Amino acid sequence: MSVRFAVIGCGRVSYNHFDAIEHAPHAELVAVCDIIEEKAKKAALKHGLSKWYTDAEEMLDNEEIDVCCILVPSGMHAECACLVASHGVHVLCEKPLDVTREKMDKMINCCKENNVKLGAIFQRRTFDGAIKIKKLLEDGVIGKITLAEASLKYYRDQEYYDSGEWRATWELDGGGALMNQGVHGIDMLSWIMGGIHSVYARCETLVWDVEVEDTAVVSVKFKNGAIGVIQGTTTAYPGLDTIFSFHGPDGSISFGDNCVYKWRLKDETIEEPEILGSMGGENCQYSTTNYGHTVQIEDMAMAVIEDRDPMITGEEARKSVGLILAIYESARTGKEIIIE
Repeated sequence: MSVRFAVIGCGRVSYNHFDAIEHAPHAELVAVCDIIEEKAKKAALKHGLSKWYTDAEEMLDNEEIDVCCILVPSGMHAECACLVASHGVHVLCEKPLDVTREKMDKMINCCKENNVKLGAIFQRRTFDGAIKIKKLLEDGVIGKITLAEASLKYYRDQEYYDSGEWRATWELDGGGALMNQGVHGIDMLSWIMGGIHSVYARCETLVWDVEVEDTAVVSVKFKNGAIGVIQGTTTAYPGLDTIFSFHGPDGSISFGDNCVYKWRLKDETIEEPEILGSMGGENCQYSTTNYGHTVQIEDMAMAVIEDRDPMITGEEARKSVGLILAIYESARTGKEIIIE
């Protein structure tokens, strides 16, 4: 059985979705849409479709679709998802879920009211190394975790920000280095550590001509009692590996896009996992295997077939945006913010 996928938004990240749909065993691409006809036409013809759309509602009215991938600007995710849900079509949304709590809640409720599934893309969670390290940390391999860090040092130049009017705006991008590039790493750190209790942040615009932050440092208190730091920027030329580090009295573990950087455990019998399917290293480019997106497209297809929740639900994806909104509130107020 093939689950019929459509894509709304044929920009940069759509290539990951098209490739994943092609390689997922139970997925089939049946329709594409973009308000810029040239983009929609190019995507359709490249992927074997003879028809394309510039209006999402027209596409939904005229095609038999099971799942829509929502790839429009972040601040339009909820609006687009509610349109899709109103047609009885399941939703798979790129990160972030949306850029405000109100929009995310609307999106989640629309899908519930229309009895459709809402999944979200956080492909780092599918990587085998991350899954194994999370389990080892939960099993106490380094003892009580005392420090945990995420280093999210990317590079995006002014040309990148000028390439779309929605980029680096509060209204449609929802923020800068943290909300757009750093959301994957923030989600990963919180997921591995079992949640974040509070944040105290400084966010600055130091280099690029944008209205949002290009550099941020966050002091974090985790729910398990550990403390830590998140560093995020788009000013670190040429773009560095995303690295996560965990420390405790029985060991230290540090891993990232390309490898395990540090594996020192008192119990030397525990072997370090191989890092496969990563985001791709320098400048956080997309994985050459597109492993994570393919896993999540296939999971969404199977969620439809098996009538179950996708691996990352809307409620789960809401958490990372909530964290970033709390970080922004802390930076504005100069106060520690407890996560709701």
